[in-house]
Amino acid sequence: MPIADLHLHTTASDGRLTPTQLIELVAGRGLKGVAVTDHDSTEGLAEAFAAAAAYPDLRVVPGIELSTDVPGNEIHVLAYYIQYTDPGVQERLARFREGRVDRARKMVEKLRELGVEIEWDRVQAIAGEGAVGRPHLALAMVEKGYIKEPREAFDAYIGRNGPAYVEREKLTPVQAVELIRDWGGAAVVAHPGWMPDLDPTLEELKRAGLVGMEVYYAQYSPERIRELAAVAANHGLLACGGSDYHGLGNTGEPLPGNMGPPLDMVDRLRELATRPASIPA
Repeated sequence: MPIADLHLHTTASDGRLTPTQLIELVAGRGLKGVAVTDHDSTEGLAEAFAAAAAYPDLRVVPGIELSTDVPGNEIHVLAYYIQYTDPGVQERLARFREGRVDRARKMVEKLRELGVEIEWDRVQAIAGEGAVGRPHLALAMVEKGYIKEPREAFDAYIGRNGPAYVEREKLTPVQAVELIRDWGGAAVVAHPGWMPDLDPTLEELKRAGLVGMEVYYAQYSPERIRELAAVAANHGLLACGGSDYHGLGNTGEPLPGNMGPPLDMVDRLRELATRPASIPA
């Protein structure tokens, strides 16, 4: 059965492939439906749509990924088919990205206090025009030889409970879902397998307008996928998913298309969006 990959990142945030390179990769792997879901940014969508014009059978869903805050943890929410060209949407996303820059600067300072000397200018260079994220710090640490793979930075330094972690202003999960609905989109919880209090949280978010949750996530075991599929069915939520591909170079990182929901999920999400964005022909 053909599948869709609805969770992909580019250089518009913390992925390592440009939107064009990502589209070429997914097309080469035979995918027919994908979503570009950069963190707090839709800056890569125009290029992705332009690149996809060379592949008439490939459908690209406009998306973003928002980070939200809960006590002691965070929950990520994916947004599909939002009105991404709306100036008000872009103004809000720009504010989110500014918060990322401030946090990253502070994390560089904290790392320096811990003896990890990376330069802010280098972090910016790695991020390029994209929204600055923790993976850019991790890549700078790899370059300097402090760690071997980016994932080690999260385990030892910049993960949620790490010594160099710094908070930034975030929405609550309910606020994120409501915002996505206001922006005309369909809201889906990302990688819920690590969420605390999963059932009551999903019920609260569904009341706010949540339509789906990631079930087919590339880092989940087959058993975990079956468990989450049952949870989604119990809550009346779409069973979505994808690879969460960044191309960071971690050992065993799944490639796009290794995991995902049936291809018809592209249409089902569009049907549940409140005011789905127009997609370039």
